[in-house]
Amino acid sequence: MAISTFKRKEIKFILDEDQYQSLNSIIGEYMNPDAFCVDGKEYGIYNIYYDTADNYLIRESLEKPYYKEKIRLRSYFSPAKDTDNVYLEIKKKIGGIVTKRRISLTLAQANAFIFEGELPDFSNDKKNYIQNQVLRELIVFLKTYPITPKQYISYQRSAYFGKEDDSFRLTFDRSITQRRFDVSLSEPNYGSQLLLPSQHLMEVKISSSMPMWLSQKLAELGVYKTSFSKYGRAFRSYITETH
Repeated sequence: MAISTFKRKEIKFILDEDQYQSLNSIIGEYMNPDAFCVDGKEYGIYNIYYDTADNYLIRESLEKPYYKEKIRLRSYFSPAKDTDNVYLEIKKKIGGIVTKRRISLTLAQANAFIFEGELPDFSNDKKNYIQNQVLRELIVFLKTYPITPKQYISYQRSAYFGKEDDSFRLTFDRSITQRRFDVSLSEPNYGSQLLLPSQHLMEVKISSSMPMWLSQKLAELGVYKTSFSKYGRAFRSYITETH
């Protein structure tokens, strides 16, 4: 079982196709594709976002508080089988700084933990202590919020990390797909789109300042940061459609 944690800033931008192609043409000078981008190809990410019956977590998040948190289940397979590895993640944002902690489980283990309170066994894991530390944090979250699956969101991603600073990451997401029915990773990937076909969501993920080459290129292209939450955008769309 795998675990990952980080603490960083996340800055978001919406690029049209011309802006994306222009920026993409120079990325190779400064960055390498991440391990999931085999031969430079994009890959799929499939998520379930959980919330309370009255959508408290996303409603609170949209108010842009100093502190907010959310929980989601992520897979790199669609549809996912019970034996596939998935990642249960708790993500927090405190004063603009994002932290994420996650544990790896099978889909069956994740569902048993979330819905039945059945604790996974990490006794044979070399990172037993860290796994259980994150597990305790997830247990507190689940006791605090009576959650249920509320939102499915998937997208195709290209991801890169800096050649000089591998903590600097750049991701491009397209075909951001959402639905509020059949909210399960076991279901096929389908739904409505959150962006136009020509648009790309770029996220700059940094622990310090943005590299000068990227700042200069974005200024040249007339690209400016924006506020964009995939779950938030999907929820706003749902509210608009139902009211």
